Amino acid sequence: MGKLSNIGRIFYGIAIIALGFLTIIHNDFPYFLIPPKHSWLTDHVIFVHMAGFFLILFGTYIVIGKKTLAASLLLATALLLIFCLYFIPYQFIVNPNYTHFGDWENAAKELALASGAFVIAGCFLEKNETPLTGFLGKRVHYGVILFSVTIISFGVDHFLFAKQAADYVPSWIPYHLFWMYFTGTALIGSGLAIIFKIKRKLVATLLGAMIFAWFVMLHTPRMIASPAAYIGSEISSAFLALAYSGIAFVIAGKKTGADTL
Repeated sequence: MGKLSNIGRIFYGIAIIALGFLTIIHNDFPYFLIPPKHSWLTDHVIFVHMAGFFLILFGTYIVIGKKTLAASLLLATALLLIFCLYFIPYQFIVNPNYTHFGDWENAAKELALASGAFVIAGCFLEKNETPLTGFLGKRVHYGVILFSVTIISFGVDHFLFAKQAADYVPSWIPYHLFWMYFTGTALIGSGLAIIFKIKRKLVATLLGAMIFAWFVMLHTPRMIASPAAYIGSEISSAFLALAYSGIAFVIAGKKTGADTL
């Protein structure tokens, strides 16, 4: 992996570790990791704690670069199965607003994490291939596309909910609505450019830098100032942003023939 990809891998791994600790501390999953109607799971604290432990374990392996292929593939597969077998049925069967684009936001966030794990796995595939990782590895190249699609969907959300979300922009930055539209355009443009390999390295680097700036300027102050009742949600959102930034940096630093610009 290149230096930029290593930075991105560490960002992503730290985010997964943080989500694991939050799962254990709050005896529940972060708001975007599984659908809200899961009391049958949270009643079983041991199961929730086991999930948190595995998030910490996989995140640690990803950060230190040991057993990274196996850890990232297992994490990606688990998250993708949650998306396919839990989020999608929940949206169509339980959620009465499944036709509303914004109601798919949390599902897209979870899918983005899954795609990021696949992207990281792709950086280690050639050196550590086994029959199992070889089978799963054939799906790795979809990670970049899935991540880009979710980034595009977040960009669309910025346009659909610009007025409602404008207050998320720090008060010391003027023209809140302008920045919502600007970032929405940047997200959509970045996702399309990565999919179609238009200056992919440059675009992914700028995307990662932009999201990391959000982590520093927007999410970190909100974590510090958040009331106790909402701090779990703010921490989850912050480390989700760090994970996205990391995924973008990994894509920017990938050195494979398919990604050569």
